[in-house]
Amino acid sequence: MISVNSLRQNTVFTQNGNLLQVLEFSHIKMARGGAVIKTKVKNLETGTITEISFKNTESVEDTSVNRRKVQFLYSDEIASFFMDQENFEQFEVPLAKIGDAKKFLKEGMIVTILLFDEKVINIELPIKEVYEVTQTAPGLKGDTVSGGSKPATVETGAIINVPLFIKIGDKIRVNTLEGKYVERAN
Repeated sequence: MISVNSLRQNTVFTQNGNLLQVLEFSHIKMARGGAVIKTKVKNLETGTITEISFKNTESVEDTSVNRRKVQFLYSDEIASFFMDQENFEQFEVPLAKIGDAKKFLKEGMIVTILLFDEKVINIELPIKEVYEVTQTAPGLKGDTVSGGSKPATVETGAIINVPLFIKIGDKIRVNTLEGKYVERAN
């Protein structure tokens, strides 16, 4: 058992028989009552995301999860294929397990897989990754850095809102957790 005060982003724990991963957490102090820990968690078996509040005196069941670095090879209609960086063993992960992360996977990318009882339960992408813009509306004269935004398609097919000065062929850094533009990459 671990105290809810020690929960951090990406911590994996079990509650009511469900395997959960912390996506976001915040510690809120109440005026008269005890502190409350608010968490946004992902059920690693179903993929659903929910918010759970804990009193700061509560505990949850600690779950040991193995993390391994693997290289993304390719995807087809039903699965994505990866190669272990240590023993070069190839394996597949159903697209249902990958979820929204699929739109940010590019060939050769190194990702972390989470294993529970030797089964893949989730993958973690690098938080910030560089992608090339393959399609976007042209920028017009007078577009500034502080102006609006426009949609752009990156090499993996994901659509990101970018500043107006970004054009086709530019490399941009994207936050893969939120799917948002961070900066232009050199």
